[in-house]
Amino acid sequence: MKKHSLKKRFLYWFDNRMAEGSFALIRLLAVVTLVVILLIAFLVFRLTYSEESSFLSSFWESLSTVINAWMPAFEDGDGSLAYLIPMSLAAIAGLFITSVLIGIVSSGIEEKITDLKRGHSEILEEDHIVVLGFYPGEYTLLQQLVLAADDNPCCIVVAGDMEQEEMQQYIRDNVQHPKNVRIICRTVDIFDPAALERCSLDSCRSVIISPTDDFTTTKALLAVSTIINDSDERRVRVGAIVSKSEYRFPPSIAARHNVTTLQTNETLAKIIAHSCTQPGLSETFRELFNFEGSELYSISLPGIEGLTFRELMLRTDKGVPVGIIGKKNVILNPSPDTVFTEDDRILMFTEEKDSPILTESRELPALPESREGELKESEVRVTIIGGGSSLDTVLRELPDNVHEVVICNVDDEFYEAALETGEELGRFRISRFQGSLKRQKMLQKLAEISEHIVILSDPDEDEDTADMDNIFMLLNLRDIRMRCGFEYNITAEMRRESNQNLVVTDDGTDFVVASNMSSLFLAQLSESPELIDAFRELLSNEGNEVFLKEAALLSCSGERSVAEIRRNALAYGYIFLGYIPGERGESIFNPPLDAVLQLNDEDQLIVIGED
Repeated sequence: MKKHSLKKRFLYWFDNRMAEGSFALIRLLAVVTLVVILLIAFLVFRLTYSEESSFLSSFWESLSTVINAWMPAFEDGDGSLAYLIPMSLAAIAGLFITSVLIGIVSSGIEEKITDLKRGHSEILEEDHIVVLGFYPGEYTLLQQLVLAADDNPCCIVVAGDMEQEEMQQYIRDNVQHPKNVRIICRTVDIFDPAALERCSLDSCRSVIISPTDDFTTTKALLAVSTIINDSDERRVRVGAIVSKSEYRFPPSIAARHNVTTLQTNETLAKIIAHSCTQPGLSETFRELFNFEGSELYSISLPGIEGLTFRELMLRTDKGVPVGIIGKKNVILNPSPDTVFTEDDRILMFTEEKDSPILTESRELPALPESREGELKESEVRVTIIGGGSSLDTVLRELPDNVHEVVICNVDDEFYEAALETGEELGRFRISRFQGSLKRQKMLQKLAEISEHIVILSDPDEDEDTADMDNIFMLLNLRDIRMRCGFEYNITAEMRRESNQNLVVTDDGTDFVVASNMSSLFLAQLSESPELIDAFRELLSNEGNEVFLKEAALLSCSGERSVAEIRRNALAYGYIFLGYIPGERGESIFNPPLDAVLQLNDEDQLIVIGED
């Protein structure tokens, strides 16, 4: 066995004592102080020995001198150097000991205060909302949860790996919340079940995984499900967003742990595909799913027994019926001839849950003749830049009036797959733009032939890198459009809300932001879990979806009452939610039933239906 020197052993022992913290240092200092006092007392007793003196009195004088750091006067001890020198050394030692003690206590108090600021105490709340993960610049989820609380008392616990004080400062500066809403922050490892227990997940209303990458989301979901499984708590709802289908929880496990996951890749691709030729659709989605203005509610409306869905549509004011809530599922946009019973619950699009009222039936002008053969959506060309694996979904979701797609900045394998998709669909032709878009001349050449430009994010790049690539492409395309007088519109996909905020202008660029949209979906899911089937259908590639349709295509142009517009849209299989007046106007949802609108042929109607 290797032998170590006495010096090394002492240093090793001393380092271990230092690592034990403030209390260990105080104990060590107390021992050192006692040794010094005893040593000084012994010297004084031996050097100034007399029959009147005792070791106990020498010990007391040494103790008093060390503790008070008091220098003896010359007259003390009859001026004997044998007394003055040891006691002076005791005073000097006392000065150092007192200074060290003050430093240890001060440092210990500072460490404790810092530790307390991190919030290690257990959350003693019930029916609260726990948000796992905090990312500076991403505040949509928190702001939506605050809006959803309305005037009701609400507690939101935010847990993340950032220091608690920093999180609180970011939230104070960027999230406005009334006094009835309390936001509590905790510094927690969201992947550690033991650490998450401090957030009292077993007594909360819901757990939301803040939008991030699939790997992080899955690890956090597993940690949460472990706690819920251990506590045998089924009441807690867990919501999360994943981008790829392979990261979704298997249905049996998700049902067991009350976990609901929404897949965003296809949803965002659909919004992008429709937004590129219908500017304003992404903004419409944001307004439709946020908690400002109208939103979806499950309500009971007296007096609906025996009414058909068509009659209910034409008699409901301050709300738009969009479906029926069944015992096991939600039926969106049911047949107009569907008859309601007294116990049926209605899926209503309204500002307040108790706002909709049933009015008297009214007479409407005859339904105008269909102009379907006369009016058609003009054919357009779409230019898609980048995208990789998400390109296929975007192509499948492009509207029927797209006759040509120009693809740029993709690898050969994705282009070949795009050609196969184009042949399968048979609705448009696909071509490839040859040339590097990093060269200004080639980018201007592409812009010259473009009508609608889509900038897709590369899913294989990290979020910030992919967003910055899209930002530089966007800035160059804006510059070319301004200098050359081109009129193409731009739809840009971004992964982070904070990155989108760097390039927002009023130039009409339509942004589809992954984290922003995901936060809206999660907030809705947290507040209205019973409507999950309706949300999934509206955000999926099948069934009823949200569209912008020109007023003329649904025989709604001209001067018409809202009741008449609802009737005409329903005849084409659509539910009228609102409209966008003029070019790039703000969306207006849920107009009064008796309001009269003057709509041009090109004005956009916001509708739900199957296309």
